Order: sequence, then C-alpha cells, then structure tokens
Amino acid sequence: MTLLSSDQFPSCHVFKSCLPFLFVALLFQFQTGFSALIMSLKNHPGHPQHRKPMFQTNQSTCALFVGTWVRDDSYPLYQYSNCPIIDAEFNCQLYGRPDSDYLKYRWQPLNCVLPRFDGLVFLSKMRGKNVMFVGDSLGRNQWESLICMISASTPKMQTQIIRGDPLSTFRFLEYGLSISFYRAPYLVDIDVVQGTRILKLEGIDENGNAWRMADVLVFNTGHWWTHKGSLQGWDLIESGGKYYKDMDRLVAMEKGLRTWSNWVDTYVDRTRTRVFFQSISPTHYDPSEWGTGATATVTKNCYGETAPMTGTTYPGTYPDQMRVVYEVIREMHVPTYLLDITMLSELRKDGHPSIYSGDLSPNQRANPDRTADCSHWCLPGLPDTWNQLFYTVLFY
Repeated sequence: MTLLSSDQFPSCHVFKSCLPFLFVALLFQFQTGFSALIMSLKNHPGHPQHRKPMFQTNQSTCALFVGTWVRDDSYPLYQYSNCPIIDAEFNCQLYGRPDSDYLKYRWQPLNCVLPRFDGLVFLSKMRGKNVMFVGDSLGRNQWESLICMISASTPKMQTQIIRGDPLSTFRFLEYGLSISFYRAPYLVDIDVVQGTRILKLEGIDENGNAWRMADVLVFNTGHWWTHKGSLQGWDLIESGGKYYKDMDRLVAMEKGLRTWSNWVDTYVDRTRTRVFFQSISPTHYDPSEWGTGATATVTKNCYGETAPMTGTTYPGTYPDQMRVVYEVIREMHVPTYLLDITMLSELRKDGHPSIYSGDLSPNQRANPDRTADCSHWCLPGLPDTWNQLFYTVLFY
C-alpha cells in the first residue's frame, strides 16, 4: 500500500413443522491480530460448498438458504407495468427483454416451504414502523422490489415517495409505514475535501445519524470495495489518522465493517430495532462458472441466459468478501441476522438485466460483450425472493 503522511494532505419460526436438516456451519478460526486475520482470509481454501453460519440469531430447523429453484407459474408476484417505482436499469420487460421464463421460478428450501408473501400481512405487522435498506444499488434493487410486492396487494392505497440522495423514502400512508433506502455503498463515510473524496474507514457518524430511528435495518456492502479505475468511489483512504492512495481491499473492507459493527453495537436498541445484513450478491460475467452450453461459447457474460443453474454446490469462486462478513457478524453483540442469499443467487445467471436496461443506448445494447449488466437484477425477479426470505424471517 502507498502511504501519504498527514502533512501531504490538508487537515481540515421459521414456521411450523419443518423436518430437521443438519449441516455444518462455516466458521473460520482466525488468529488474533489484524494482519493474521487478513492472511487467514487470503490463504483459506476455496469455498467447497455453501453452508449456513452458526451465528444466525433466530435458529430454526429450516435451512432457508439451502435448496433448489422450481418452476411455478403462479409467479411473478407483480407486473412491472403496475409498479412505477422500478428504475430503468432494473426494468427488463419494459426495455425489451424477449423471454419471461426467468420470472417463473420459486425458491424451495430443502426441508420446508416458504410462506407466500402477503403485502397486507406486511403492512399490518409493520404499521407505524420505519424499514430502512442501507448500502449500494443492490440494496436499492431490493428496496424497489419490496415496495412493488406490497403495492400489488394494495393497488389503490394512498402512497407518497420522496426521492433524494442519499435518502429516498416510500410511505404507505394509511398504515404509517415508511420503507427507505439510504445510499452508502461502503457503509462508512466518504468526505470530500478540496475536491478529493476520502473514504474514512473509522468514520460513520454522518451516515449513522440517518439510521438511528429505524425499526428494521437491512445493510449490504461488498461490490464497491473491489472497484478500480473510473468505477472507484474514492480518491484516498483515511485510516488511523493516515492517508493511503490504496490498500489491500479486504483489509479496507474489514476495517470498514468493524466500524459499522461497532456503530450497531453502540447505537442500536435491540429492544426496538431488528438488524439484518444481506450477504454478497454474485455477478455472472464468467460463463465458465456454468459450463460449456451453447450461449457460453458465444458470449462473455450473462447475455442470452434464460434458465437457472442446477446443483447444491457453489459453481464459481465464492466471494472473498463473505469471509470478512462472517467473521465480523459472528463477533457482534447486537443480534444481526445474515440473509445469506449468495448461493441461491449464484444459481440465477438468468436473472440479470443484461442489455435490457433503460440506462443503455441502442449502440450499447448492440454490444453485449462490453455493456451487459450482469450485476443488478431484473424486477420482477430475484430480489423478490430476497424479500420473501426477509418476510419469512421477520414474521415466522
């Protein structure tokens, strides 16, 4: 890493009767000390199969996040044309996606059946509450999905939306329910000083002040820690009173998540606020992860994929960031439920916007090898399942 001295920079349950399903939890035994932790993360062998962490706060005999995708023609739960909140980048049907089978899959855990999402139940149980999603655009993807799912049950209800940056809020006025999205892709603060963006690995007060009054918090982070070049969201990193041009990205993420977890442990009132952390949402830019099918031989990403993968083992390289997430959440004092959607989402190579995004020009759509979006998800689509799992954990 390159270090700048301070004088070089201005100071300035789940439900009824599920059959027991036993499987081993993935826990990492790290040595004490920061450098030892990172070496353990880097040197740990590849993730051989997806396993449920032991530190989830509401234990049950249902393995929610282990299962298969099954076709179900009663899906999707809403139509894109009836949900005006969907951003152009997620609205695949509106922007010309020709296939629709990707909308017809339901997540089936191995040893129980998920309750079907009911928007009226969500409204009645969350009356007068404030639900807040905090994180990057994957959090916004999930936020919009939840609003669409609830709205489908109450199409004539009076609502209000206030869009802003970093905070946007959708209100179901009759029930006094607010569902918000707060954009904080690193969770920790970014300050701009004399035009320079500074990622503050030990700073979170500016963001955290906006989260304190939420009744339910759903956090996510991950992708932005790896961005480089024009996609990098900062110019300098501040840590321990020193400034860095760059550092090991897992080191930076671990420090940032420690700051976040300390904030949760310090400021969250566990008697009134429930905390969730959404695991890493996978991307599909490497067709070798799902074999040598016809589309994989002619494209370099998810373009043209129309069906999920099968199997119960992780087909690609398990995200290194998740090892950091596991360790940090395991050591928290405030119960924080890991919505472990990484494996089930990895199977959905068919669920991305690809070139069917309103953010792309016709010329960009004509070159899917360079422009296909294989990071975000179509709506309706996969984030609806994330919210069905969220609904299940909240209420059952």
